[in-house]
Amino acid sequence: MTHALIIGKFYPPHVGHHAMVRFAATVADRVTVVVMSSAVESISLHDRVAWMTESHADDATVTITGIVCDAPIDHNSRAVWAAQVACMRAAVRPVTDVLVDAVVSSEPYGEELARWFDARHVPFDLQRSAFPVSGTRCRTDLAGSWDLIDAPARAGLTTRIVVLGAESTGTTTVSRALAEHFRTRWPRTEWVPEFGRQDTLDKAERTGSVDDIVWTGDDFARIAKTQTAMEDAAARRGSPVLICDTDAFATTVWERRYLGGESHCAVAEDQSAIYLVTDHEGVPFVQDGIRDGEHVRAEMTGWFIDALTRSGRSWVLLTGSHEERMNLAIRVAEQEVGRRMTFADPLTQITADPTAT
Repeated sequence: MTHALIIGKFYPPHVGHHAMVRFAATVADRVTVVVMSSAVESISLHDRVAWMTESHADDATVTITGIVCDAPIDHNSRAVWAAQVACMRAAVRPVTDVLVDAVVSSEPYGEELARWFDARHVPFDLQRSAFPVSGTRCRTDLAGSWDLIDAPARAGLTTRIVVLGAESTGTTTVSRALAEHFRTRWPRTEWVPEFGRQDTLDKAERTGSVDDIVWTGDDFARIAKTQTAMEDAAARRGSPVLICDTDAFATTVWERRYLGGESHCAVAEDQSAIYLVTDHEGVPFVQDGIRDGEHVRAEMTGWFIDALTRSGRSWVLLTGSHEERMNLAIRVAEQEVGRRMTFADPLTQITADPTAT
């Protein structure tokens, strides 16, 4: 066949989806996958298309596209079918003008959908025996379905908790303890260390002393890029929660501390994360051989808070004793994990027109 069409929500994409796409590539010269989202759903169309595109980057004949469609789902209504198919055709048009001659699906409505395109229906694993997974299962139990979701989607669905703060305020202690808390539930919980610290140690070894280190904008750009790469790699292989001892955003504040407010070389991607700021109050400064910022701890706490606020990021200040800080950190993290693992219900089939009399 010439052109196979796959329609789905991919909310979220899982191994069954990817297997169907690769199967379609064996029965048609080209495959167009249309991701259809609606306004009520809590994963954006952009993210779903991006995840699917990355997952199938090596499938040369596969093209991923998407469209927002808020028409209801009613398999008994011709008008609804027409509305839905109009969106599908609109999504395909910018991709290719090659007529669809095959519709590949694992859904009972596949035959009817194929008729609307005057195409052949090619079923794939209708009984879900080869791939016993569904979007509903993933949304209901994201953690239990984690290994059924591939790396790009895992990176996007991971709950990221970032701990940051001025020198010697307990960021490493809090972040490590938080990771251990979640490892009791998910042993593969990843903790991402601060690359900038290791980079400082390496520089000090080369120069002979921390006092002899000369920082440049390129240094902070490299540190931020490496930190992001470490974080992303951990998100792709780890558990549904990721604990980070700083991130690229924090690197932009450290760049200000060493190079002044006019230097903007470090770049922070707009990752979805919640930030825990360790307050300097009540925490003694401990010299570990490379720290030099006792005199600016209060100022840096303010810089972090101001930068987080200006950028619209979500943050919580940790104060008090270590026990109080950890209690609050766990409460915030658990709250965020629960929120991130809760999906808005998708549009579901309407069995009758509620306006009919």
